[in-house]
Amino acid sequence: MAAMQLTGTVTPDRPLLVLAVAEEAAYLDGELPVLLTGIGKVNAALALATVLATGPRPSEVINLGTAGALRPGLAGRTHVIGTVLQHDLDDRVLALLTGHSYGDPITLAADGPTLATGDLFVSDPVAREQLAARAHLVDMEGYALAAAAQLAGVPIRLVKHVSDEAGEGAAKAWRESVDDCAKVLAAWLAEDRGTA
Repeated sequence: MAAMQLTGTVTPDRPLLVLAVAEEAAYLDGELPVLLTGIGKVNAALALATVLATGPRPSEVINLGTAGALRPGLAGRTHVIGTVLQHDLDDRVLALLTGHSYGDPITLAADGPTLATGDLFVSDPVAREQLAARAHLVDMEGYALAAAAQLAGVPIRLVKHVSDEAGEGAAKAWRESVDDCAKVLAAWLAEDRGTA
């Protein structure tokens, strides 16, 4: 497991920026605290839960990151997520077995695309097609971060810039576009904070 890395000091009067990897954070100005979680749901949940439990808690969590597009017309844009779900947890079967629901979708905003999170880098066209029926975008950390923040009572926004089309060649496309995505995400943050 990649070790989490927190730079800066978390304070109750400002947000905590959360990203999976350093490549996505390359152009952040260092004014706000940044948590790098590592890739995947377990790393993301453990890192954010640890920071929030240690305290103090930030005013909000802003997850900046890359995502794959599952549907046409989403590439090259930055999206603030409306709903996030887990695509690799079969909640229907678990509910039948236990009578309880685990991992219901989390609504973060009244509008915005749906993000599917799972511990699978989606590059298979068949998997992409199946996911597209449920979501607009796919990533590997969003749901875990939203669940950890929700449990701690801290507001969270998931902001994703599309790095690839989540199909054949997605890994190569991500490697080639992550630097440009990091620039766009830093610009989005500056505009959001009114410092652009």
